[in-house]
Amino acid sequence: MSINFDHLLHPDWPAPEKVQAVSTTRRGGVSLPPYDSFNLALHVGDQAEAVAANRQQLAMQLGLQAAPCWLQQVHSNRVIEAQASTEVTEADACVSRRPHAVCVVMTADCLPVLFCDRQGRVVAAAHAGWRGLADGILEATLKAMQVDAGDVMAWLGPAIGAQAYEVGAEVRDTFVQQMPASESAFVATRKAHWLMDMYRLARLRLQVSGVKAIYGGEFCSYTERERFYSYRRDGVTGRMASLIWLQD
Repeated sequence: MSINFDHLLHPDWPAPEKVQAVSTTRRGGVSLPPYDSFNLALHVGDQAEAVAANRQQLAMQLGLQAAPCWLQQVHSNRVIEAQASTEVTEADACVSRRPHAVCVVMTADCLPVLFCDRQGRVVAAAHAGWRGLADGILEATLKAMQVDAGDVMAWLGPAIGAQAYEVGAEVRDTFVQQMPASESAFVATRKAHWLMDMYRLARLRLQVSGVKAIYGGEFCSYTERERFYSYRRDGVTGRMASLIWLQD
């Protein structure tokens, strides 16, 4: 299990000491309902002043020396190098080899995946909805890290759980056609509909890519209402953030 210090989740994984990682919850900020209270996204209708205050609070709590590399996430398989900038780039993953360059992705049901290598030379963060998973965002992130996949560890952060994520036949067919073993991640419900285990799909794709050390995956953003935002549950809602960076 991951350890909850107040309103932040710290991955329970054997990452090198210089690797710092955290995932936020919906608790601990200043945003008003329906964004209550630690919303970190500017694109969901929340007051910009509240989001700025939440981001500033997060940076102070984590002792960040540079602004995180906030992305405009578009369910793609594009990966960029993390850099602090006022320009927001369209991408769904970022990678860093420089100390204090913070990789970050935002989610509210989609799967955040944090990566590092065992030597603490490179870190990455990926945003994986079903489209991103199918389009290879995890594989693209591993490629961008430029290290042997067997030397990588991954942590699966808060996402919608298998008991709450119903999808149609086109989604199931997409995954099963790509990888027949994906069939094990789907359970039939009503006609032409299945419950989809996004955590299992991510593990399968990571394992096929050569990643053996995979942690996390015990959350459900949909059912844990007091703890996490969920777009599928609430529609208008905030976003959590999952961050990873290297210290000196």
